[in-house]
Amino acid sequence: MKLSTATLSSVDIRLLEQLFDHTPDIAFFIKDAAGFYVAVNHSLLERHGLRDKAQMLGRRPCDVCPGDFGRIPSEQDAYVLRTGKPIVERLELQWYSPHKPVWCLTTKLPMRDTAGAVCGIIGISKDVRSPVAPQEIPAGVAAALARLETSYAESLTPAGLARIAKLPAARFARIIKRIFGITPIQLISKTRIAAASRLLRETGRSIAEIAHECGFYDHSAFTRAFRAVTSVTPTQFRAG
Repeated sequence: MKLSTATLSSVDIRLLEQLFDHTPDIAFFIKDAAGFYVAVNHSLLERHGLRDKAQMLGRRPCDVCPGDFGRIPSEQDAYVLRTGKPIVERLELQWYSPHKPVWCLTTKLPMRDTAGAVCGIIGISKDVRSPVAPQEIPAGVAAALARLETSYAESLTPAGLARIAKLPAARFARIIKRIFGITPIQLISKTRIAAASRLLRETGRSIAEIAHECGFYDHSAFTRAFRAVTSVTPTQFRAG
């Protein structure tokens, strides 16, 4: 997708900003060619524990958040600006300041000038929350979700969960997308990382033990997966 800043005046940007101020489950932003915020909504401010948009405008994520929480999104921005390739629905675990975890699907699209050169980023980060009550979930899907919640150490796959649900894989994926807004593979990752987060906070087990218990084949694979969605290593998460 190409978005041209030639079609976005300062008035357009302010209107978009005002529109997204009314979407509390979606963080919205526009950034310039250097990755500095030029528009944000109130939801993004709340995630960082800020009150005034002036505290974010003209700054980058690495200027607002300490450590990896600022570095990772800044590196994502640099990638989009350098390559012109979008980041679409990346599942991430972020925090509402100071330490309230929230799962998000983040999308960042390059903006282009009239010559086609990348000149900014427009994006959203949507909270992952099920809009469907548990009693509305089909029995077979509920059985698959229960298996995932209690047996995430197993080598579960989307196809395997579909078999437990007694549904074709494509239909199972559509139902999971409707319920959670994410794919089955993202759901498996989300469940395992959430379980690992609890064990890191609430137990003294070693990281290797937690990795095995949560379905990761080794310590390194667990660290890579954990950092990909939380922006920190398991050790840093436990220390924080």
